[in-house]
Amino acid sequence: MTGPISTVPGASPDGVAAARHLARWLGLAATPTFAIMAVLTALPGGGPAEMLCGAGQGSLLGGMVPMYLLMSAFHAAAWLRLIAGRGQPVSAPPV
Repeated sequence: MTGPISTVPGASPDGVAAARHLARWLGLAATPTFAIMAVLTALPGGGPAEMLCGAGQGSLLGGMVPMYLLMSAFHAAAWLRLIAGRGQPVSAPPV
């Protein structure tokens, strides 16, 4: 079986560690970002774009707010791993 270093030509162990660190941070950033987007989308007073994008929102399951809430829930796994202590704490990559 090949490791992640041997599958990418020219990848150093430091580069792989930095990529994993960045991926952990991006995973943690997704949930609050989507939650904020859901709140901002739900606020009234969207301006002229609301007439186009908000037309026909008769169903509670349609629209952007439920989509952002679902995306936030699906990306919450990184936070749950961090809280449960199973994931590595986010720290600076080795230099």
